[in-house]
Amino acid sequence: MKPITELLEKLSIKPKHVSLYETAFTHSSYNADANTKHHDYERMEFLGDSVIGMVVSEISYGARPEMTQGPLTKMKSVLVSTDNLAALARKYDFPNYIRVGNSFSGDISKAKHLLEDVFEAFIGALYLDQGFDVTRKLLIDIFINPIKNYNEEDSTDYKSKLQEEIQAEHRESVVYKVVSESGPSHDRRFVVAVMFDGMELGRGEGTTKKQAEQMAAKLALQKEASK
Repeated sequence: MKPITELLEKLSIKPKHVSLYETAFTHSSYNADANTKHHDYERMEFLGDSVIGMVVSEISYGARPEMTQGPLTKMKSVLVSTDNLAALARKYDFPNYIRVGNSFSGDISKAKHLLEDVFEAFIGALYLDQGFDVTRKLLIDIFINPIKNYNEEDSTDYKSKLQEEIQAEHRESVVYKVVSESGPSHDRRFVVAVMFDGMELGRGEGTTKKQAEQMAAKLALQKEASK
């Protein structure tokens, strides 16, 4: 585990109270080893969750005036989801600064809910230590581009929808097969086919396998809907 001061320096944060950030990066399992109580991130997570929600709502309202309430709500739910906040925690190398006890088992970098909680707690600690304006500025830096570039279709899970439709009639699952890969390492293109019972249902293309799989599933659903 690395010292939290190293992370704060990377983020250009000059802490007034380092202990706040240490608490934000402490899992409850650490209390047993340290013989302490409630010296973990749970209370700060509660605070940070509210701050994130409010600021993301404010940014979304201002940056996407064309969106009505429904799409705004859906976009916010995607941006503050467990998967997205955990991904942000990994992006900023949070796993290397989290304190856990000996009873904790597993890979911290794969513990999505833990990473989500720590990210929220970190924002809570920042709010308590630096105030709202500094916290808001950091959250704007983090979320403004994802909000501006958000496309509702990108958040639609066509793979799950296709699987649900298939399993409504059959027990078997669909299979995704990479048909081709092309382009240099920094600009790869993947073509993926979605198969069921030896038959191709759809074929999609994307810059990642995941994106190509989603496009293949989307095409398969469109074909089925047009029958």
